[in-house]
Amino acid sequence: MRVLSGIQPTGRFHWGNYFGAIQQYIALQNNEQSFYFIADLHALTSVRDRKVLEQNTWDAAIDLLALGLNPEQATLFRQSDVPEVTELMWLLMTVTQFSLLEKCHSYKDKVAKGISPDAGLFTYPVLMAADILLYDSDVVPVGADQIQHLEVTRDIAQRFNSIYGGEFLHLPNARVLEEGAKVPGTDGEKMSKSYGNTIEIFEADKPLRKKIMSIKTDSTPMEAPKNPDTCSVYALFKLFASAEQQSALADRYRAGGMGYGEAKQAVFDAAMSYFSQARTRRTELAANPGYVEEVLQAGAQKARAKGQEVLQRVRDACGVGRHRSV
Repeated sequence: MRVLSGIQPTGRFHWGNYFGAIQQYIALQNNEQSFYFIADLHALTSVRDRKVLEQNTWDAAIDLLALGLNPEQATLFRQSDVPEVTELMWLLMTVTQFSLLEKCHSYKDKVAKGISPDAGLFTYPVLMAADILLYDSDVVPVGADQIQHLEVTRDIAQRFNSIYGGEFLHLPNARVLEEGAKVPGTDGEKMSKSYGNTIEIFEADKPLRKKIMSIKTDSTPMEAPKNPDTCSVYALFKLFASAEQQSALADRYRAGGMGYGEAKQAVFDAAMSYFSQARTRRTELAANPGYVEEVLQAGAQKARAKGQEVLQRVRDACGVGRHRSV
């Protein structure tokens, strides 16, 4: 089984990224055919500053390694280091129906908001399809709101296979990530960069504590009992705490006499403990950029080897490239 997933370097990873996806990606890496890439080409639809994109991409690589992605078990690479993906994208574009792309949520949402989408955003699903199909991926972990991306990929692959009369492209299946991954942000809404409510995994101690202390809560007096089940502070605490710790804090909520500040401090302490090893590992990796680049280059080499195999199959199907008799 080959697992494939990509993550955009549009900013530093936050708790929502980790519990919503990264944690589960790492759990799936006990498979020598796992491919994970940093989607820097996709990020160009929203990040237009060269230095920012370069730094975000580099930070993403270090963060993933620090969080437990093991290059001995999984292949990690930059999307842009595999040029085969853009050639495959063009070959797929020639069979992709305009109407299929018009139905995609990312495009429709932008149009509904009055934003004038560029060609990159409109054809984004085709690049995503190329990312998936280039490695004969079997399983693609996605959130429930991303299932459409897999459906589009399968539609494109099926149409290509039908037009050229063969099973040239392997149809992938979605693995829907667990719903428990809806992590509340500092405003109580789902944690998202677009909402500006994120808490970064590797934020420095003081800013991290300040951000946690700023989490929105209700106005229940300190002496009054509180409901842990409706409190986003408690929801965050549950991500890091054992069952016993969760039960103990829930009892404190219901007994009254505890302010939200105490619960927020518990979240800070629990998060610092949970990510302690990853923080140490990140410091070590940041001090050894040669190793990080080595991992990315080795990953790209392995990804290209597989990608070239699939691309040649597709090129042969289309009839482009060197004549077969030569």
